[in-house]
Order: sequence, then C-alpha cells, then structure tokens
Amino acid sequence: MVWQVLEGLSRDSAKRLRFVPGVVYVDEGAACGQSWEDRAKTLTDVRQILQTLGFPWHIVTLEEVFALPPSVLRCSAQDPVGTVETYKVAVDSFLQQQRTLAAEGVRGSPSSAQGEEQPSQPCTQDPQDPVGPPPAAQTEALSQLFDSVKTLTAKEELLQTLRTHLILHVARTHGYSKVMTGDSCTRLAIKLMTSLALGRGAFLAWDTGFSDERHGDVVVVRPMREHTLKEVAFYNRLFAVPSVFTPAIDTKASEKASIHRLMEGFLLRLQAQFPSTVSTVYRTSEKLVKAPRDGCAAGPRCLLCMCSLDVDSADSATAFGAQTQDFSQTPAPTPRAEAGAPAGPCCAAGPGGAPNCWQGTRPCGREGSRAHVIEQLCYACRVNMKDVPCLEPLPPYILAEAQLRSQRPSVEIQEYLVNSDDEAPASGSGALGPPEQEGKEARAACGCINKNFFN
Repeated sequence: MVWQVLEGLSRDSAKRLRFVPGVVYVDEGAACGQSWEDRAKTLTDVRQILQTLGFPWHIVTLEEVFALPPSVLRCSAQDPVGTVETYKVAVDSFLQQQRTLAAEGVRGSPSSAQGEEQPSQPCTQDPQDPVGPPPAAQTEALSQLFDSVKTLTAKEELLQTLRTHLILHVARTHGYSKVMTGDSCTRLAIKLMTSLALGRGAFLAWDTGFSDERHGDVVVVRPMREHTLKEVAFYNRLFAVPSVFTPAIDTKASEKASIHRLMEGFLLRLQAQFPSTVSTVYRTSEKLVKAPRDGCAAGPRCLLCMCSLDVDSADSATAFGAQTQDFSQTPAPTPRAEAGAPAGPCCAAGPGGAPNCWQGTRPCGREGSRAHVIEQLCYACRVNMKDVPCLEPLPPYILAEAQLRSQRPSVEIQEYLVNSDDEAPASGSGALGPPEQEGKEARAACGCINKNFFN
C-alpha cells in the first residue's frame, strides 16, 4: 500500500494524489513475548525502509497505551464539510507548498529519483521516535495483561483494540484526518466471518467497509480491499518491495487455537478448491449498510470498540442467553445467621462505625468495578471480557473513562434530586401542624427513594 501511494504521488501518475501521507509503525513485540534485542533489530530494519520513502514516519510501541488519555475513547465531532471555494484554497495551498519544497532542493532526496516532491530527509523522522527500550514498568504491565487473558481469541481482539486506540491517538496528535490500512480482500473476508462468529454482526459495515467513521474526526479507510493476498504477494515480488517479517501473537499456533485461525483456514481451503469463495464473501460485505437502531445515530458507545451499544432490553436470544448464563454462574446468597448466632463482619462500615452491610443488594469492591465496565460494552466485547478474569491490568485510560461514564448520569440529574436533609421550618410552638408534618414526611420519603435508587 505504501508503494502504491508513493507511485500515486509521482509526476508520471495519471491521477496524482493530493495529500501528504505519513507512515505509522506499531511495535507489538512485547505482546508476543519478544525480547528487546529482537525488537530493536526489527525496528532498525523498519527504519531503513522508512528512510527511503521520504514520508513523515512515526514509530510507536504498544506499551504507550498505558500513557494514553481517556479522551481517546470519545467520539469527537467531525469538522463541517467545506465549500468548493474552501477546497480550491486547500488545493492551491498544497500546490504552493510543493513548489516551495521543490525550490529548496528537495529533488536531491532519496525519493526524487522517482519524481516525488517530498520533504527533505531530516524532517521525516518523528522527534518522539523511541531510540531506546520503553519503560520496564510498562513492558511488565503489558506482559501481565496478555498473560492474564485465557484464550487466544480474546488476546487477538484485545491486541487489535489497543492497536486501534494507539493509531487513533497518533493520528489526532499529528493532525491526520484519515488513516489508511492495508487490509486486503482476503483479510476482510476472513474478518467478516470471524466477526459473525464473535457476535459482531451488527457492526460488519464498520469493520469491513471501505470507510469507518465511528471515531468522528478520524476516518479509517481501506484502499486495498479490492486486491487479494495473492495479488499483493505477486506485486511485492515483481516490484521488489522490501519487507520485514515480524512474528504475530498467533504465529506457530494451531488451526483450532482461536476463532480467527479457524476461519482463516476454512476460507483458504475453500478458496483453493473454489476460487470465487473470497470474492463472494467480500461482495456480500459490500451490500451491508450502516443503519442505526431505531433511526437514532447518536447514543451510548462501546467502551472498547466505540460502536453503538447493542445490548439492551430489545435484544433477542443472544443477549438473553448471555444474561441467563451470567445469572446461572452467580453463587446463591448465603442464608442469614440464626438468632443468637454471632454475626460475621460486614463488607464495610458506615460513618462512626455503624454497620453498613450491602451484602445481597449490590456487588462490592472489584465485582462492582467490573460490573461498571461490563455494562458499557457491546455484546461481542462482553463475550471477550469473560476470558479476562481481572480488569485491573487494563490500561488506566480505559478504567478512567469507564468511571467517568458511570458517574455522568448522576452528575447530570444532581440538581433535580430532593435533599432529605432540608431543615424544618422554624416555629414558635415547636410543633408542626398536619400540613407541615405531611410535607416533611413527603420530603423524607423522596430522599429515601433517591438514595435507594442510586445506591
């Protein structure tokens, strides 16, 4: 894909591209169990290839997800579409910038042999490009996170989610409004079948379509979706495109190790016998449209994949089955102690040491935090989180955003709540008549209802 963009920016191109691209490389070696020596060798090879392009390039490590802000999980509003005059001004500014770069002697850059007008080499490297190993604490936290996940399927989904969040943050930081991915037709066909198996059927148009606008200000596009893996391999071989091999998290895994591997083997075997299998599945994905539920595009978003929440009372068998399964796995409440038996310690103590046991009414501690996170996930992400026994190893920005979302409804309606601590109106007799007594009882009842509702 990078070589296709490089060719499209050349002067000999019939339809020359009108944008300045950048390349982002995410180092995922820590999630795959690689040592820093092996990762450093791979990064050196990647830098040598990126330096020959003449594009701005940014190398980030997956450990940087532990330093992301919670705002990366919020859907920013898209900029309003400009008029034709605004577009012409932007094109003229781009052409003027290209002429200025050419006048400064950019033709002596490594990419000038092919006719591109690109910035000089010293301006292509990201000043924040890591030259040394990431902090050991972040590497240990990332390894602990992936070691705690039970299945390879959940690991691959978690890795894809963290990678997307990191790329989205890099794009917003450096001012990119589009992110191009190299997903081929074969990969998208496999992803379509895998998403169906994982319960993401409602989001196939976003996961496999040409454009994905779920993030708002940054649009993800897939320009390579018309080419199969075999076509990409032949192109790289004929044009001698340099490449670097990096082991993935599912390298050397068996075919039945994960749903992703199983669907990949299934489709590739069918493709070998019936050459139209991949194209048929791919053409089916083109017919899918992004139709919001009940005609409302705005609504709560999933905490991880940032798609619309598809789990509510209107869902049918799948969500109901998941909820009943959760209820069946919940242990039965312990019977109350008989009269005269010593009572056990409470979960927590109220003000002044008064008993304040909430056992049997709501989860406490880690279970309560997990419940707040799970209720903000879509159906597919809830299924994946079942293979994550503890949510504490998750990056801080995910837990922080979950806490902010859980507190947002109570903050919004705080001004409408009735306070039960209102002082009684002062009177000389010290006693209240029937109307005043009824008003006080009504206020106390409303305050009790509000407290019970939010507790």
